[in-house]
Amino acid sequence: MDQSTISRRQHWLGALIAVAVAAAVLLMSACGAGNGNAGGSADGGDSNGKPTVLTTFTIPADMAKNVAGGHLNIVSITKPGAEIHDYEPTASDIVKASHADLILRNGLGLERWFDRFVAGSKAKKVDLSAGVTPMNITEGEYEGKANPHAWMSPKNGQIYVSNIVKAFSDLDPQHAADYRKNGEAYSKKIQAVSDQLTGELSSLPGSERTLVSCEGAFSYLTRDEGLNEVYMWPVNAENEGTPQQIAKVVDAVKKDRIPTVFCESTVNGKAMQQVAKETGATFNQDDDHLLYVDSLSAGNGPVPTYLDLLRHDAEAIISGLTAKQR
Repeated sequence: MDQSTISRRQHWLGALIAVAVAAAVLLMSACGAGNGNAGGSADGGDSNGKPTVLTTFTIPADMAKNVAGGHLNIVSITKPGAEIHDYEPTASDIVKASHADLILRNGLGLERWFDRFVAGSKAKKVDLSAGVTPMNITEGEYEGKANPHAWMSPKNGQIYVSNIVKAFSDLDPQHAADYRKNGEAYSKKIQAVSDQLTGELSSLPGSERTLVSCEGAFSYLTRDEGLNEVYMWPVNAENEGTPQQIAKVVDAVKKDRIPTVFCESTVNGKAMQQVAKETGATFNQDDDHLLYVDSLSAGNGPVPTYLDLLRHDAEAIISGLTAKQR
């Protein structure tokens, strides 16, 4: 993304925040509520006295619901299928932030819009990736910065859960024992999925252990499972699918005769289609073959939960890497 584009977005978002904060102030004044909205919902409605927790995208929202156990209102800013990196908050999003009691974000530079988004909110902000050992991006404009997709490692997912338990216990000490119990049970479920993934992915022979994707979002997972990783670009941005990026992937696929290439659900697959055309590799964009990273699906889709996402991606990867190249 060039500097002029960044400047335009910052100017636009700054103006939006000013309008939204003013609207929030008027709304809270009319309702007789203060910032923080203890017991209020993120949209200013009735929440039955429960504190409101706002998450930046659907995956931490699902994690948070498993820990909350009904004691808290959990609201995701983005909807299923949304692209998170360059999400542009709406005025209503910023009003929601002004009413939240707690805001959970991924951190590691994922939500590039976050600081300006919460400028008018007094809610406590928690980075769920705190304690994760980051992997640095090694190429492109984000070289040297942390790869933000830490939740794609189930081991890191358990760190997220621990951070959620602590944040909820600080917010609502009355139910701290429940949050701890729920967190332990949910962490065990993540561990069970992790053991399943390791068992399945370890069965791949050395010649079938290279994952090719659009975004470099699988670095933590491939590290944990001993897979090789090839990607078109390191982090979703506007300069996706350049001739140089396509050529790099084409060369890798031809060299190792990789049978299947993948793309993520929130990404346009046109560039990877070009790779498949030039190499003979298989590329499918149906629900069974799409990889999910930055967003869950709708409730009736293939990955309505974080655990489903991990299972689905592993099954798609194994099916693709064990296929015969055309």
